[in-house]
Amino acid sequence: MKEKQFKAESKRLLDLMINSIYTNKEIFLRELISNGSDAIDKLYYRSLTDKNISTNRADLKIKIDIDKENRNLIISDNGCGMTEKELETNLGTIAKSGSLAFKEANEKKEDIDIIGQFGVGFYSAFMVSDEVKVESKSIDSDEAYCWKSKGAEGYTIEPCEKEEVGTKITLHIKEDTEEENYSLFLEQYKIEDIVKKYSDYISYPIQMEVTHKHKKEGTENEYEEVKEMETLNSMTPIWKKAKSKVTDEEYNNFYSEKFYDFEKPVKVIHTSVEGQCSYNALLFIPAHLPYDYYTKEYKKGLQLYSNGVLIMEKCEDLLPDYFGFVKGLVDSQDLSLNISREMLQHDRSLKVIAKNIENKIKSELEKLLKDNRDEYEKFFHTFGLQLKYGTYDNYGANKDKLKDLLLFYSSTEKKLVTLKEYKERMKEGQDVIYYAAGETIDKIDLLPQVEMVKEKGFEILYLTDDIDEFVFTVLTQYEDKNFQNVCADNLDLDSEEEKESLKKKNEEYKEMFASMKDAISGEVQDIRFTHRLKNHPVCLTSEGKISIEMQKVLNQMPTDNEVDAKKILEINESHPIVEKLKYLYENDKEKLKDYTKILYSQARLIEGLAIENPTEISNLICDLIAK
Repeated sequence: MKEKQFKAESKRLLDLMINSIYTNKEIFLRELISNGSDAIDKLYYRSLTDKNISTNRADLKIKIDIDKENRNLIISDNGCGMTEKELETNLGTIAKSGSLAFKEANEKKEDIDIIGQFGVGFYSAFMVSDEVKVESKSIDSDEAYCWKSKGAEGYTIEPCEKEEVGTKITLHIKEDTEEENYSLFLEQYKIEDIVKKYSDYISYPIQMEVTHKHKKEGTENEYEEVKEMETLNSMTPIWKKAKSKVTDEEYNNFYSEKFYDFEKPVKVIHTSVEGQCSYNALLFIPAHLPYDYYTKEYKKGLQLYSNGVLIMEKCEDLLPDYFGFVKGLVDSQDLSLNISREMLQHDRSLKVIAKNIENKIKSELEKLLKDNRDEYEKFFHTFGLQLKYGTYDNYGANKDKLKDLLLFYSSTEKKLVTLKEYKERMKEGQDVIYYAAGETIDKIDLLPQVEMVKEKGFEILYLTDDIDEFVFTVLTQYEDKNFQNVCADNLDLDSEEEKESLKKKNEEYKEMFASMKDAISGEVQDIRFTHRLKNHPVCLTSEGKISIEMQKVLNQMPTDNEVDAKKILEINESHPIVEKLKYLYENDKEKLKDYTKILYSQARLIEGLAIENPTEISNLICDLIAK
């Protein structure tokens, strides 16, 4: 019996795997089970057209045996089997691909998942075993053959005794080392876990003799071990069943078991697509945020299956970041079992699936918003911030997809509303969407600038999330309506006559304003009278793209760059304080400086800004009170 040599590519890859330190060694069982399932498929499909092949689908199966004493793990199938030539072709060589080049480029990096990067099927067995024996009898041959190898040095093929058609693979599991506990792959529970995780939906039974403890008859505390043949896999994926055949309870149970969440999801999305790219998808929108959602540890992605076989635990390419909270899976027959992460990034089918899934999630959320407002608001309370980030991210590339999913608090409705709902209620002649930003709804409602806008009967959107103003900046407008910050200096609510009157007043007292501006060391761009206030004496407005709220948000970020909004101190032209300021300008300019400092500090406090010298302001106020 002459030992044959592997082809160069196979030898190098085998040597790599034999000496590997990869953490995902358990994948070998998925590969061997999938090979067995393929062999059974071939036999079954041939039996449909070849009258000489007689087979009963109910008898087709994959069997796993554990021989702890001899450290053997045995995987058998009653599929089509392999001839001597097929053993030589299938197990003696490996198709040339970009896998070697990829690995060589990453040779010094630890924990690269070789299977996840470029599946190598049968050869994965050498990650956990030091000898592999394959006994196979083909449906096309009366002879059986045994392929045997201890690794990269070579292999032998010789005749053997095997009565039944099919393939039996015997792995001699490696001895344990300080780094690796290979004996785990001889444990019943471990094999059950691996099958459940990766091969639960293989369409043929995967059977194994398992040991259970049963109470002895007539005893209270005595047990005996009983061996029973069990089917480890469920075989029929829930996502391949018709939606009408699956109950809400079944969906919830599946979600709970698969994703370890014991609160039922807000929404279940079950879809099946056939055509240019065929796939089944089962998606869940959770009722709450994962505890690590906004940490670096959280990884978005859907489970990816190929014909019911798990090929990737989290495929990030299937979800955009703004839908990263969605859990679920995709199963496509158009994807190869051994497709790599590298290849997935360029796979056309995957791109089509990802686009379809994005559109499906969006349409289902729109439907939830329309049909079940209360449930949608609960969802938005949990995940709305993520949608807002998605709107703003990437320079607003996705703003048009997400703008109608956003909700903001309304000053008139006293609840969350959409931009569309706001626009439909706009007053005749109103050409902007008014908004105000602040820490809370109550604080915004007390802003002096808000009072007059509400007095004139305009609805205002209250923005309470840090990201909100940036979202409006990116959106720029909703349909044909621009956004208008009621705290910006360009707010225009006056008639032409009122504007002209105010302009004259400000021109008349420009020297007084210059003196006041000097008193606060140029902290503001300008000081002027305004009609935007009803009862309040003063307010701060901003000029330009950076608002006062944006300033606060940006300056909370861990950077060395301080941002300063261009502030304007506006004084209510009809408030009694104006007469006092005029008097002081004519008679006591030093006291005018004190009043200016107090008014400016008051305006800063209203906006939630700190006062640089609170002691000085406190003393000034006490002096005024004492007189």
